[in-house]
Amino acid sequence: MCVKENSNIWNSSFLKPFFLKTPVRVVRPPPQRRHTLPASEFRNLTPLDAISVFEIEREAFVSVSGECPLTLDEVLNFLGQCPELSMGWFEEGQLVAFIIGSGWDKERLSQEAMTQHVPDTPTVHIHVLSVHHHCRQQGKGSVLLWRYLQYLRCMPGIRRALLICEDFLVPFYLKADFKEKGPSAITVSNMHFQEMEYMLCGQAYARRNSGC
Repeated sequence: MCVKENSNIWNSSFLKPFFLKTPVRVVRPPPQRRHTLPASEFRNLTPLDAISVFEIEREAFVSVSGECPLTLDEVLNFLGQCPELSMGWFEEGQLVAFIIGSGWDKERLSQEAMTQHVPDTPTVHIHVLSVHHHCRQQGKGSVLLWRYLQYLRCMPGIRRALLICEDFLVPFYLKADFKEKGPSAITVSNMHFQEMEYMLCGQAYARRNSGC
């Protein structure tokens, strides 16, 4: 009897059922895609950009000369008629520099060229190049002008670009391979200008290492 009882005790102590634990699988939700703006973007401007354009232009020019090359209405007009002749530089969605151009059909610029766009012509009149005051002295004006001229090279039928500038800006445009055409017939208030010309060859140059 004792042996039998001890056997039952042994069986009841060591033959208890047990269960294997299945590891719990942790399902993580897929990472949400972050919608971020490009660090640097160059694109044509639209009338929706007009306010930002005019604010940069006004700060840049009124503080120096007291005059804006383009009024807000003229900005809206050119961005509505010929947005393909404009270019804006955006950083994280904010406009930091821009160029606005229009078409012209005569050898030299005249007073009428300041407010008119002539479509389907081989000449682009560059009205204004401006950089936000927080981004100056960084070479952005040169980079944007270079990109804009290469962009024009790829446009069928465009053969040259014209602009007017004050004397102190002539070296800047000469460095960008513009040539002087002499004093401009255009006057604004008491200011006088030099007319500059850039001949387009129809082929884009190799990509410039602009660091942007």
